[in-house]
Amino acid sequence: MDKHHVEVLLSEEEVNNRIKEIGAEITRDYAGKTVHLVCVLKGGSFFMCELAKRIDLNVSLDFMSVSSYGSDTKSSGIVRIVKDLDEPLVGKDVLVVEDIVDSGRTLSYLLALLKDRHPNSIKLCTLLDKPDRRVTDVHVDYTGFQIPDVFVVGYGLDYDQVYRNLPYIGEVVFDPE
Repeated sequence: MDKHHVEVLLSEEEVNNRIKEIGAEITRDYAGKTVHLVCVLKGGSFFMCELAKRIDLNVSLDFMSVSSYGSDTKSSGIVRIVKDLDEPLVGKDVLVVEDIVDSGRTLSYLLALLKDRHPNSIKLCTLLDKPDRRVTDVHVDYTGFQIPDVFVVGYGLDYDQVYRNLPYIGEVVFDPE
């Protein structure tokens, strides 16, 4: 790993307060319904667990893992499902939970795929949104924070599998050689 350090971008308190607000919005918007949360692994798992605790409705959970691959380090938008959902989506009110939306390529593909499974409704919730990186139009229904185009870790986001367990969102700053 390159020499670097992590600076706090969003504190644990800021993140927790915003998740509480999103949970209240979802509770209001889905009143009287069961919300079926679909987590995109691995990064989304930390956010989804905290969010689910703050939704005052019946909640069901499922997980999927996708890999966007190509020769570049950036998402190609070509998506391979590594782990599919365990349950059908027919008739469910689905909320896809993601840690971060940047280019939008993978999520655009994923949302289209899930819509074809005939849920009653499908919406997208993300902890972090990087609109400056967007190359594909993806509508985000619930956003924790819009952030600048910086490399972030914590709360499920990693740098080479490290830092996922930070309780805050940090910016990775690479030290000059």
